[in-house]
Amino acid sequence: QVQLVESGGGLVQAGGSLRLSCAASGHTFSSYTMGWFRQAPGKEREFVAAITRIGAGTYYADSVKGRFTISRDNAKNTLYLQMNRLKPEDTAVYYCAGTDKPITTSENQYDYWGQGTQVTVSS
Repeated sequence: QVQLVESGGGLVQAGGSLRLSCAASGHTFSSYTMGWFRQAPGKEREFVAAITRIGAGTYYADSVKGRFTISRDNAKNTLYLQMNRLKPEDTAVYYCAGTDKPITTSENQYDYWGQGTQVTVSS
């Protein structure tokens, strides 16, 4: 089992950048495919990005492709999400998640979740 704790959220103006981190503990981080999801007020949680166990492969939602970059440092047991050119519609609570399955965009395939970090983008 792995425990996940997100950090790095905050308030930023449109066009700005933020870097989210997700610290993992409790099990071998490199054993897990990792992903980022987000949930905006009044909306369902949605997939943002995912990365394979050793970071060789990534996948992005169309809405963030070219603006967001997912990465991981297995030596530091940490997952990252670099978010550039932020838009007001990126405002949401961002969650990191882990699974022992191959890379997937499906929320119900992820077994482990952090508590979330708020990202607010002002116009």
